[in-house]
Amino acid sequence: MKINILTPEKNLFEGSAKSVILPGLGGQFEILDKHAPMIAALGKGSINITTEKGDKQKFEILRGFCEVLNNEVNLLVRV
Repeated sequence: MKINILTPEKNLFEGSAKSVILPGLGGQFEILDKHAPMIAALGKGSINITTEKGDKQKFEILRGFCEVLNNEVNLLVRV
């Protein structure tokens, strides 16, 4: 699946991933390949990405929104 992490200032990450763990308002949740379409609010915490190669990347955010559609995850966040 494709992951895009955008802030008002810049694009933090753009690439393919096996999974992404997000800080939802009610707790962490994970999005995997071919996830059902959804929109969710994000709270303060860490975005943890596992890339297709198995590398891990971590981003700290204050809040934001997540959109999952057509195997693409778009994250609009404040850092």
